[in-house]
Amino acid sequence: MSERLKEFEQWGEDVIFGRAKGLRASLMRVFLRGLSWLFRGLVALRLNLFKRGWKEQAHLGTMVISIGNITMGGTGKTPVVELFARTLRDRGRKVSILSRGYKSKPLDEPQEWRKRENNELVGEEEMPKVVSCGQGVKLEVQYAGDEPYMLAKNLDNVSVVVDKDRVKGGKFAIQELGADILLLDDGMQFLKIAHSIDIVLVDSNSPFGTGAMMPRGTLREPPRNLCRADYIFITKCRKAHNDELIKKIKKHNKVAEIIECTHGPVHLENVFNGETKPLSFLKDKYIAAISGIAVPESFEEKLTDLGANVLFHRTFSDHYSFSQSDIDRFMTRCMRRDAEIIVTTEKDAVRFPKPSEMDVDVYFLRIEVDILSGADVWDKLVSRTCGEREPVDPLLIYERQRKFT
Repeated sequence: MSERLKEFEQWGEDVIFGRAKGLRASLMRVFLRGLSWLFRGLVALRLNLFKRGWKEQAHLGTMVISIGNITMGGTGKTPVVELFARTLRDRGRKVSILSRGYKSKPLDEPQEWRKRENNELVGEEEMPKVVSCGQGVKLEVQYAGDEPYMLAKNLDNVSVVVDKDRVKGGKFAIQELGADILLLDDGMQFLKIAHSIDIVLVDSNSPFGTGAMMPRGTLREPPRNLCRADYIFITKCRKAHNDELIKKIKKHNKVAEIIECTHGPVHLENVFNGETKPLSFLKDKYIAAISGIAVPESFEEKLTDLGANVLFHRTFSDHYSFSQSDIDRFMTRCMRRDAEIIVTTEKDAVRFPKPSEMDVDVYFLRIEVDILSGADVWDKLVSRTCGEREPVDPLLIYERQRKFT
């Protein structure tokens, strides 16, 4: 049954992105278009409830930086969260990342945690999943979720907390982990916590997704809701000065500061032994690619730009949990096609089972963010964030909140 569900999920993504053809896919798109109007109405209603104060926001007494987007995946959010967390940590802040842990499994047994104050055990109902308290990863990837696991693996002295109730996760991070700043990963739509600063990411290649609201398209909110952003990062830029896109963005938000950045490859790293190779290693290599991300086309484009000959690219749905049989079948295909190496993404690498027969080396492409335009804005943002070291009066936080549409 799980295999059939995975196949249906993949087909659903192909329908949304227009990759699926035929009558059945066309009828499904018509049906989903109707649901999109219902979803749009629910989004507007929810925002209005928060705007009028009929739904409450928690004020946690410390700075909360929301990093999110208006589209469903594919904006390069995780590398931006990592850059922000590393920068704030290096400037002396005690950072905690709050994530919902999308597609993570519940723990078989709750983690045990003793309170800092009196050494009493924290109750099961109060305990989020602590992926890292800043000193190594404490949970396996299936319980942490791929993105929280990757962040915890890459960031020393930064705690990562997973809970669907990020109010609970935030309180725990402050009280038990000593956090003095919270990064709300994928936080734009999570309004139960008051945001001190809203950072919204827009993919330069597909700024408004497919142009339709979920579930027909990939928009979580209409583009006009960019008005809630304090800062807008245009991601995955090939060059700076995306003037036409900036004009479109400014129609929805005239005051937000804009930063243009690229998600550039840094090196290759062996998934199983950590060996690194320079990017030149890909030049003229015949490779097989495998990924389970929202926009696999951008990954394949990076590989070809680096001079690789991509024999084939096996794609799965975003956050797909690879099975042993998936990987073994893929490895067999690689052998038949004489692939020299296999390349995947860093997010997929943390979910990659070791093949039963290791016939071809498997590497992931390490990606990091580089600021192309708006470095002065970035510096001011970091300085603004680091300047607020003491807990903030909740009334002051409330006065700073963005108006909802």
